[in-house]
Amino acid sequence: MQNYFNYFTEIEERFQQRRGSLLLLSTLDWALIETWQEAGVPLEAALRGIDAAFDKYESRSHPGHKRKINGLAWCAQAIMEAAEELREAAAGASTTTNYASSESGFEHERVAAHLEAAATALQGASVATEVCAATVNRLIELAAEVRAADPKSQLDTESFERNLTVLEEKLFNALTSAAPEDLLIALKEHAARELAPYRSRMGAVQLRQVEHQFVQKQLLAHYNLPRLSLFYMSQQ
Repeated sequence: MQNYFNYFTEIEERFQQRRGSLLLLSTLDWALIETWQEAGVPLEAALRGIDAAFDKYESRSHPGHKRKINGLAWCAQAIMEAAEELREAAAGASTTTNYASSESGFEHERVAAHLEAAATALQGASVATEVCAATVNRLIELAAEVRAADPKSQLDTESFERNLTVLEEKLFNALTSAAPEDLLIALKEHAARELAPYRSRMGAVQLRQVEHQFVQKQLLAHYNLPRLSLFYMSQQ
């Protein structure tokens, strides 16, 4: 059973383990992981794909070869192949993921604190202020719902994540409309440069998705605005 909260961290740890050194993932790497998560790529497929990509690379490397894989995008094709293999193997079988497991790390207090922290960060926004204000109000409402719920009950984290995804998309669209044209061009050019070495390893649809995620993350970072998804909730 996949741990909803650890999807990002387990992929990061497997990549670092196979690479043999601690390499912090880049913005492009995180954007790529988000596209896999949103596309429903199982964690098992991502880990298998990373192993397969490194196994293939290492089998072709000459003794003493020091060049290392420096990005998750190198593993993208192998991960999609692993995901397809898992889908074929599971054809006809029904699987259920319990996103509200008591071990998932989504305690009521932590979820409410995450929502309230995001609302506080958005209150100081100097761009797309109307949408930011509406998002703040909705986040406060969601936090109040969490705090009002029975602390012994399990939160419907899938429903919360859908709400937060919609809020993030609205926020991103407002920022895109408000941002200067030269900033958006610069972010897209940055994304194109980052993706250039890996274009042969990803399909056109995946490339567009990763570019979208990359620009979204960079735009939010430029305006110092928070990510709303529960995947970005503090583990403390």
